[in-house]
Amino acid sequence: MSAQRVRQASRGDSVTIAPAATGDLDAVVALETVAFADPWTRPAFDAALRERHSRFRVARALDGALLGYIVAWFVLDEGEIANLAVVPAARRKGVARALLDTIIAEARENRIVRLFLEVRESNLAARALYASRGFTPLARRARYYRKPVEDAIVLRLDL
Repeated sequence: MSAQRVRQASRGDSVTIAPAATGDLDAVVALETVAFADPWTRPAFDAALRERHSRFRVARALDGALLGYIVAWFVLDEGEIANLAVVPAARRKGVARALLDTIIAEARENRIVRLFLEVRESNLAARALYASRGFTPLARRARYYRKPVEDAIVLRLDL
């Protein structure tokens, strides 16, 4: 996938979505530690860069600053969105939507028939975003998240 420019509906700015590279890892890991209480490690992101089934994409502002990232896995005809984060200053400005739409489009191109993800039960903003793209609740995973302990809602999107 080459870099793709996407309009951000709420501000009119542009964001570029492109495959992540090793040079992105410092910024990705820094964002991960801000965004999550139980963050992925640098080796986990490094592995996502190398895994043939992964789709690791970053969103950048026009000035090149990292705005967010998404990691998904495509195996056979199913996919899972494993991680998605946006820098606090860019939240609610279309960055997560652009990342998610990019992965959904790639899933369709790769003949993925359904996507799954887990989301914190209390993360109403993320749940609303996923619902707006057609994800529906499938199950609950009790005590899935550790810091703080919370249930996950498993969502599914049929493509």
